[in-house]
Amino acid sequence: MQRNRRLRILTWHVHGNYLFYLTQAEHDFWLVTRPGHPPGYAGRSGVLPWGDNVHEVDAAMVSQREFDVVLYQHREHWEHDRHIVLSEAQRKLPSIYLEHDPPQNNAFSERHWVQDPSTLMVHVTHFNRLMWDCDSLPTRVIEHGVVVPKGVRYTGELERGIVVINNLATRGRRLGSDIYASVSGRVPLDLVGMNAKQAGGIGEIGNLDLAAFSARYRFFFNPIRWTSLGLAIVEAMTIGMPIVGLASTELPTVIVNGENGYVATDVDGLVEHMRALLADPREARRLGEGARRTALERFNIDRFVRDWHAVLREVAL
Repeated sequence: MQRNRRLRILTWHVHGNYLFYLTQAEHDFWLVTRPGHPPGYAGRSGVLPWGDNVHEVDAAMVSQREFDVVLYQHREHWEHDRHIVLSEAQRKLPSIYLEHDPPQNNAFSERHWVQDPSTLMVHVTHFNRLMWDCDSLPTRVIEHGVVVPKGVRYTGELERGIVVINNLATRGRRLGSDIYASVSGRVPLDLVGMNAKQAGGIGEIGNLDLAAFSARYRFFFNPIRWTSLGLAIVEAMTIGMPIVGLASTELPTVIVNGENGYVATDVDGLVEHMRALLADPREARRLGEGARRTALERFNIDRFVRDWHAVLREVAL
């Protein structure tokens, strides 16, 4: 294989924004679809401006196509589609499993279902790699990289905080529904995301509109106990927004108290920081500028694309 040839990558539409950022790499991505575009098989659907390098292939036709790499992103696709949708030859192609989340059932001893040593495991945070038991699987970490609309910057004129979580009402304590309910009674907060109205929020804001919508708020609050590092946090940092959140999972490695926001396990202490930011827009802007510096240094899209290009070449050659 020629070293600089564009790779043909078979994958699935699992996390739309992440997939959009991933497809900034100069390779061709083929998304498995099914009739009706159900979850996991949505293809190029939605409002994101997919590039010409993003294609669709019906699940029934996958076995007849040629690819260079298979990129799995969900347990269902690994345990079901790998055997039903792919041909025998395709199952032998270089493969990567992209794990978006930390373990969901046990924080420190859950064994990952992927145990094929010829498959490269890619985690999106170092915390995730630390917590998963991947046994002898080769692993890498590729931290997030994001793009925000040109010209969108933090203004912070609204004396409120914003929370961005999908389906909070049904996802419970892990996503911090109890913390949001408690804190929103003490600090003015607006919740946005899918089905946000069920938890007393505003509703869903489109992918392309979220950055500009959020920019008016004084700070971004993350009440989530256990998750990966949310892309919404990184996007908010990139436009220059201060972050307040729980000091759990990867976030404490990103937010430095007094430099780009505040993190703590003491929710009462976080409430005091939020109130202080509401009272001092100049301080909020200073922290937001620190957040933007962090984001541009650590989560810029060029670094993200380089990391993915290197990993794809590593498995394909």
